[in-house]
Amino acid sequence: MSISRRHFTIGMAALGLSACTNQALRQPQQRSTVSIGGLPVDLRPIPNAGYDAWVKAFRGRAMAKGISETTLNAAFRNAGYLPGVIKRDRNQAEFKRSLEDYLSIAASDERISKGRAAFARHRNTLKTLESSYGVDAEIICAIWGLESFYGERRGDVPVISATSTLAYDGRRGAFFEKQLVAALQIVQSGDIPADRMTGSWAGAMGHTQFIPTSYQAFAVDFTGDGRRDIWSEDPTDALASTAAYLQKNGWTRGVKWGGEAGPGAPSGRVIQPQDGGPKFSVTSNFNVIKRYNNSDSYAIGVGHLADRIGGAGPLRGSFPPDEYGLTKKDRIAMQEKLTARGFDTGGSDGVIGPKTREAIGAYQSSVGITPTGEPSLDLLRKLG
Repeated sequence: MSISRRHFTIGMAALGLSACTNQALRQPQQRSTVSIGGLPVDLRPIPNAGYDAWVKAFRGRAMAKGISETTLNAAFRNAGYLPGVIKRDRNQAEFKRSLEDYLSIAASDERISKGRAAFARHRNTLKTLESSYGVDAEIICAIWGLESFYGERRGDVPVISATSTLAYDGRRGAFFEKQLVAALQIVQSGDIPADRMTGSWAGAMGHTQFIPTSYQAFAVDFTGDGRRDIWSEDPTDALASTAAYLQKNGWTRGVKWGGEAGPGAPSGRVIQPQDGGPKFSVTSNFNVIKRYNNSDSYAIGVGHLADRIGGAGPLRGSFPPDEYGLTKKDRIAMQEKLTARGFDTGGSDGVIGPKTREAIGAYQSSVGITPTGEPSLDLLRKLG
């Protein structure tokens, strides 16, 4: 399948971006920009003559593809160059999280509890989708949870501005111009007005974060109101679109994604994504989840979160200590001790992210230690 027909997170992988940059899967961090009207200042349009000239030239290319002048005028009336989009695109350096860290975020206690609540609220819809498309209701719910925290983090960046800024920038110009054209076609079809078409900084939209070309290929009007509305507070069309995506990519009805290797696990290929960590037996449907995001960690995250939403317990196997000799229990203890001393780690999930490193550095400075921001067993002992 070409990149233009794949879901946003697959696009991210193909573009050299980490699947862990999912909007709903980021750890809390401090914003470096002031927020106005709910958006950081750098995600609001600013004058840019080069961008304006690019849009003028693009209008001709868009009209040649069937976009009307009326649609273009409406779409670009309030659109503009977003410097923050370029900054975020440049900052998407490739990095790897351990599976343990990934699951600590993807299947956190909060995401599990909210997932169970969301499943209960939308049980009838999810079960109807399972019957219609053959995709497990819990899998659909888990993807919703990973992509937008069950609709809480759908993104509020104007898609026309975001995709046109990235297309003008040129680093991935052809890809983002294709997304911009698709977004304009969606507006022209009447599914969503341009001023309501919002999403992530890179143009991923709705409850389950479809880029425009994936929307065109897979979005479903399951409610029958004449619009494929993945932006609505009602998640029905978005969840149905996700089910349709998985079905069309080869989901096998009645087959589990896999599970932790051991008694009762589905038979399949055995993988061990993290050395010394749990092993998993995965089926063909595991590979279908990877069509949504080409990452073993993502697919295990979806599958494990789905199992937890369905009432299963945590993984039986354990993970080895990290490069600092710390176990997850140690890291959580460190975060709790730092927070108790007034150094905010942004939570105690056992994942050493930017906020935790910042807190470590601040603590080190406060006690006369060179502020490296690096965790260690010695630091844990010093914290008492």
